[in-house]
Amino acid sequence: MDGAREEQDAARPQLPRVVHSYLEHVRVEKRLAQRTCELYALDLTKLCSFAAAAGQELLSLQPAHLRRFIAQMHSQGRSPRGIALIVSGWRSFFRWAAQQSLVAFNPVEGVRGPKAPKPLPKALGVDDAVQLADFANPDASPWIEARDAAMTELLYSCGLRVGELVGLDVRPGKDFERLRRGWVDMEAGDAHVLGKGGKRRLVPVGAAAIVALQRWLALREIGLPEPTQCIAQQEPALFIGRRGERLTAQSVWSRLRQRARQAGLSANVHPHVLRHSFASHMLQSSGDLRAVQELLGHASIATTQVYTRLDFQHLAQVYESAHPRAKRKDAS
Repeated sequence: MDGAREEQDAARPQLPRVVHSYLEHVRVEKRLAQRTCELYALDLTKLCSFAAAAGQELLSLQPAHLRRFIAQMHSQGRSPRGIALIVSGWRSFFRWAAQQSLVAFNPVEGVRGPKAPKPLPKALGVDDAVQLADFANPDASPWIEARDAAMTELLYSCGLRVGELVGLDVRPGKDFERLRRGWVDMEAGDAHVLGKGGKRRLVPVGAAAIVALQRWLALREIGLPEPTQCIAQQEPALFIGRRGERLTAQSVWSRLRQRARQAGLSANVHPHVLRHSFASHMLQSSGDLRAVQELLGHASIATTQVYTRLDFQHLAQVYESAHPRAKRKDAS
């Protein structure tokens, strides 16, 4: 092992002794994975090259030098995420160097790479969302089909997070249990949801979701073999698996992905896609950002504002396809 490591060190460009000491530190003392150590070595090799080109010693680099190096990488086409990972490696090295009193301060502290554009949340079009909600799987058992249809309808109808969905009970529990779970009030058509940070909110449940829930509740304890049926009768969870126990978030992901494929959707559909679809379609129809914030349970309206970008994207597509002056004529 030592011989192989010496060969690796020899194969690297001539790095300062301090860099080798640091790499030995992260390998032996911090016990980082081999791949992580290799990436740190690549990051520091790049930094040493930048420093040499600028006529600077590695340990004499200042924040201005590092910002210039970052700008160079950005101009060469490296992605913001890739730059952020490299800068993180530099920051770790100089933090260690400061602890060893090799530098007076960490010059990378406070230096940031270019901001990566925030990707838009993925949402289904209205037609695709309705197609998924209306889909009935002829190959599934009535029990599985009723449960999966109710989950799909509830996710899209209420914009629930998957954790909120699996946390729902059939009915409100006792005082202590009620604080830990949510439930659906079928008569009022409301879902009492326990969201992030233990915050509760009330969300209307659409008529189609109520019908799907009624169908599921009628079958929930029927058709399960003993003793599973007894377990299901005692289990308060609204959605249960074949063993009569509360369904997991992973199971919901798997069932929804399979259902979307069977429904003929090409998109990778998961529970959060339906949450995004709910928010986007509500905003397109109502334009009421504040109401959508409340329905989603966002603490800050800034979080909800990302859906205005989705809404504008939709409007731009409508404009492009409908307005007679939207498309430029061919130069010919």
